[in-house]
Amino acid sequence: MSRPLKLAFILDPIEGLKPYKDSSVAMMRAASARGHAVWAIRREALTWREGVVIADCVPLTVRNDNYDWYTAGEAQPLPLAAFDAVLMRQDPPFDFEYVTATWLLERAAQAGVRVFNDPRSIRDHSEKIAITEFAQFTATTLVARDPADVHAFIDELGDVILKPLDGMGGSQIFRVRADDPNRNVIVETLTHEGSRTIMAQRYLAEIAEGDKRVLIIGGKVVPYALARIPKQGETRGNLAAGGRGVAMALTDREREIAEHLAPILWARGLLIVGLDVIGGHLTEINVTSPTCMVEITAQQGFDVPGLVIDTLEEVCAG
Repeated sequence: MSRPLKLAFILDPIEGLKPYKDSSVAMMRAASARGHAVWAIRREALTWREGVVIADCVPLTVRNDNYDWYTAGEAQPLPLAAFDAVLMRQDPPFDFEYVTATWLLERAAQAGVRVFNDPRSIRDHSEKIAITEFAQFTATTLVARDPADVHAFIDELGDVILKPLDGMGGSQIFRVRADDPNRNVIVETLTHEGSRTIMAQRYLAEIAEGDKRVLIIGGKVVPYALARIPKQGETRGNLAAGGRGVAMALTDREREIAEHLAPILWARGLLIVGLDVIGGHLTEINVTSPTCMVEITAQQGFDVPGLVIDTLEEVCAG
């Protein structure tokens, strides 16, 4: 067993986390079960002075009880260098404050703090546009802001998905057909009348079989995906949009995609990555706070949070 580690998690307000499904809670529980100390930090608490990044850090005692899952100790102002590793796990929106946090965390990383996912890589990887680096795996896709370009794409393909570049959980995702009477207002709304860039993708009928979440942990591909299957009458499979999660073994195509991306993304310091794959096509690369660990672990018995802690133990030992 490795030496006990001191791990800090940058989280949304802890009282709002859902312990029965939250991946960050699962990771904290896995770490605690191995004797590692876990601490919570609010992104807003990050400060920099004289070359040191400091935050109010709250020690946590975590339990498996989903109704009373943690006890918080007294907050202490500590430099991030006091921890063996810091995990950035706050959900978007990816606004200016989020970007500012990555800048501060980058300064900490430059001073020797192990920060995951790497703050520069988080900043450089738009979860939507990142797929353009791997176009050989994507469906027909357009990134544009001019409504005329978007309309031409809709006319060409006949049935498309439109989405903003900064959304999460399926928010503001529209399926638009060429004969949709609302297409003009949808395009106007999403592009802010031509002032905001969006993504358009060919509609994939295979969404009925699930929007697959494929996890990569420390460059290792988890052998099971969570198929997020849309509810009746819904296009989006996101769990936040009412989708049903079914864990299943990776297909050959899903493994091909994940195995190709895994070493590239791990070399960039991306410890936890969630690929979205529909019908064998890569649709997103999630690097801010990928989830679905709990469902895969519960349904298939593959300990995804444990793999995260395995990797942290290896990295910190090395």
